[in-house]
Amino acid sequence: MLTTPAYAAATAAAPLAPFTIERREPRANEVLIEILYCGVCHSDIHQARDEWGGSIFPMVPGHEIVGRVAQLGAGVDRFQLGDAVGVGCFVDSCRSCAQCRAGEEQYCESGMSGTYNSHERGADGRFDRTRPTYGGYATRITVDQAYVLRIPEALPLDRAAPLLCAGITTYSPLKHFGVKAGDAVAVVGLGGLGHMAVKIARAMGAQVTVLSTSEAKRAAALELGAHEFAATGDPATFKAHAKRFDLILDTVSAPHDYNAYLGLLKFDGTMVLLGIPEQPAPVAAGALIMQRRKLGGSLIGGIRETQEMLDFCAQHGIAADIELIAIDRINEAYERMLKADVRYRFVIDIASLRDGAGA
Repeated sequence: MLTTPAYAAATAAAPLAPFTIERREPRANEVLIEILYCGVCHSDIHQARDEWGGSIFPMVPGHEIVGRVAQLGAGVDRFQLGDAVGVGCFVDSCRSCAQCRAGEEQYCESGMSGTYNSHERGADGRFDRTRPTYGGYATRITVDQAYVLRIPEALPLDRAAPLLCAGITTYSPLKHFGVKAGDAVAVVGLGGLGHMAVKIARAMGAQVTVLSTSEAKRAAALELGAHEFAATGDPATFKAHAKRFDLILDTVSAPHDYNAYLGLLKFDGTMVLLGIPEQPAPVAAGALIMQRRKLGGSLIGGIRETQEMLDFCAQHGIAADIELIAIDRINEAYERMLKADVRYRFVIDIASLRDGAGA
């Protein structure tokens, strides 16, 4: 076993602090990755503070991991030592259900093994409740090669890290719901997810409009590539843009009126929910029925599609806009995220942990 520096939440009420975990030497078909960067997702806060329930402590968060292959297990044939690689939101699945066989491991029938706050699997594919998973706020991680992504050379490694969650979370629904050149796409919210949705939809040739409650985000939205911006704090916006959009990506996790946004869809349009508000929101049947509109949801993406997304981003020069931080600023970063005080993703420089910052 490899003694590994990390940062962890000991309880839901505790700030993250230096912690030590054990990583295993790579077994057959596994790679050991020296972590270089790890993005900070809002879901890290939800889980570290047990806001969704069922959190496993102590918890080492982090599922936007980029690093280099440091050791190869027997039989590894997809990667070589030194390769730039990534690990996203999950590190295993049952591998046998219909979804896993179709390359949609994120929808595994028995549940994917999350990169953290989950459990590893035994040889039989079942969860081993004695072996919790620990994430990327650490200096290394061991993962089966089937759940590791190749990072294209064209992508800067620090700015590639958020693509492994925010990037794929927005790319997947844009692809699945068939966005094509000329389609009118609206992005609700301009945070970590929203800013990636703007970049990717624009690269797909869509006409992109950002919908935000904050007029102050207009300039930023246009700088990111949006063609238009509309402030939803003004009720007139919903009349002016009624029946306009082919697809709406709703990235907002705060409570808001889904019905108002459904009214912005064209006939046969689709609104896809990516955010998870803490309380259920009512949906009026009429908002869907009268124009044959569709309301859907989307999680992340499978390994195949995540690799496709990384290659697409490299081809189109797309990377996340980030603020690079040392590990000992992680608690400050959490508080700033809650105030939406980041453009648009914090990324931890794991060299700061390797060098002993905060230890």
